[in-house]
Amino acid sequence: MNVLTTVRNTLVISLAVLGMGGAAVAVHAQESNPKAASVERHHGDRAAHMAKRQAHMAERQARLHAQLKLTAEQEPAWAAWNAASKPGERPARGERGQWASKSAPERMEQQLDMAKQHVASMETRLAALNTFYATLSPEQKKVFDEQGMRRGHHGKHKRPA
Repeated sequence: MNVLTTVRNTLVISLAVLGMGGAAVAVHAQESNPKAASVERHHGDRAAHMAKRQAHMAERQARLHAQLKLTAEQEPAWAAWNAASKPGERPARGERGQWASKSAPERMEQQLDMAKQHVASMETRLAALNTFYATLSPEQKKVFDEQGMRRGHHGKHKRPA
C-alpha cells in the first residue's frame, strides 16, 4: 500500500468514528432529557401540521363556495362568516411551572376563563353563520347543511343511522 491510500483510509475511518461518536452523544442527550427532544419534535411537527390544516381548510372553503354558487349579494355575508370561522390564536396558558405553582382554585379559575373565551368565540361565529345562512336560498341551505358544517370532524365521527 502506498502512503496516500493509508492516509485516505485513516481519514475515512476517523471521520466514521467521529460521526458515530456524535450520534452516540445525541442519543445520550435524548435519553437523559427525552422530554426536551419530544418538545422539539412536537413544535416542529405542529407548525407543519398547522400549515397543512390551513391549506386543507382553504380547499374545503373553495369547494363549498363553488358548490353554493353564491350571488354578489351573498358574498359579504360569506366573507364575514369565513373571517369569523377562522381559528384564532389560542390564549396563552403560561409555563408549566406557573401552572403547578397555582392553587387548585386558581387553576380552575384560569380554566373557566379559557372556557369563557372559547364560548365568546363560538358566539361570534354563530352570529356570522346566522347572518350568512339567512342569505341562502333553500337549495343553497341544503348544500350548506350537507357540506358546510363538516368542518373540524375530518370524517372521523360517523353518526349512527
